[in-house]
Amino acid sequence: MAVSSEDIKKLREMTSCGVIECKKALESSNGDFEKAKKVLMDRGLEIAAKKSGRQAKEGRIETYIHPGNKLAVILEISCETDFVAKSENFIALTKNIAMHIAAFNPKYINREDVPEAEVKAAANAEQYYKEVCLLDQPFVKDPSKSVKDCVTNLIASIGENIFIHRYVRYKIGE
Repeated sequence: MAVSSEDIKKLREMTSCGVIECKKALESSNGDFEKAKKVLMDRGLEIAAKKSGRQAKEGRIETYIHPGNKLAVILEISCETDFVAKSENFIALTKNIAMHIAAFNPKYINREDVPEAEVKAAANAEQYYKEVCLLDQPFVKDPSKSVKDCVTNLIASIGENIFIHRYVRYKIGE
């Protein structure tokens, strides 16, 4: 099926994926935008998995200071190139994750960081991970997705690996 350039542009604006990927997705879904978005999501997960071993030596330090200046977050997120580190999508992701950390106060970045004794002491391990692991928590701006889903979606869209290295959350009195 031939797809119009307007449709490709519309899907690209919706997903931030490349022109060729959008065209292929629309062709394989016979012009259905919802199916095309699903195709791009599945393809993005495959791409993200392939890129997981690549080094990310560029990135950005993001800060978030909550109104009233009693809560602040400093976050380090890495990517592969400075071009991506300066892109609007990457900057938006870093700002949103810093705000998420301020709101949800995760103790760990991922499941591997959680001490085994804490997991064993928890009544429900999966629920505990969602409470204390940044990547497992429901994303502050879209609770239907996890923070990991948001990072993975950006990896798929930009084609580079992204890592959350570390963060510090400061709150007056803590």
